[in-house]
Amino acid sequence: MLYLGAALLAPVLGPALYGVLHSRAEAVRVVDGFVYVAVPLLVLWQVAPYTWAEQSLVPPLIVGSGVFLPTIIERASHALESQTDNFVILLSLSGLVLHAFLEGVAFSPGSDALRGPFVAAVTLHRIPVGLVIWWLISPRHGHPSAAAAVASIPIATALGYAVGLEFLGEWQGQGVELYQAFVAGSLIHVVFHQGRHDHRH
Repeated sequence: MLYLGAALLAPVLGPALYGVLHSRAEAVRVVDGFVYVAVPLLVLWQVAPYTWAEQSLVPPLIVGSGVFLPTIIERASHALESQTDNFVILLSLSGLVLHAFLEGVAFSPGSDALRGPFVAAVTLHRIPVGLVIWWLISPRHGHPSAAAAVASIPIATALGYAVGLEFLGEWQGQGVELYQAFVAGSLIHVVFHQGRHDHRH
């Protein structure tokens, strides 16, 4: 339960870190730069294990489609640009929530993954997840929406923990992995496209 508590708390530390650093003008660019580095690393965290296990180029190609498809849609119609960004933010959040749910399942009693290195990795990577969610949503939709989005991560984790390992087989598979890959690419798009507009200094 201590491991689970740390994983549930970690996403909340991201917005707290954002608040502390963003109150200092000299640290704002550091936060933005951190997000631009953290998001590709988070995508690698999600996609690389499946790509390695399957020895397939399909997941990286799906990530690429997630990056470029929203761009193509936006260039086809400027009227769709803001709606596309909002949709991609929602899509990206859904992928992070799904990933958090599966991690919650992995925290269930009897899980083979429940070891120190796994727990440390999951807990630590959730801090930038919370920060990125806040960084994306707060400037555009306000603090309450950003707080709700961050809260969805520990809620999904707790739900995954509650349903347990018996549901793992139903939630894992190629479709889920490829969906997460597409969403990961979409997250890269929205961070580097809309993030630059919302965080101009």
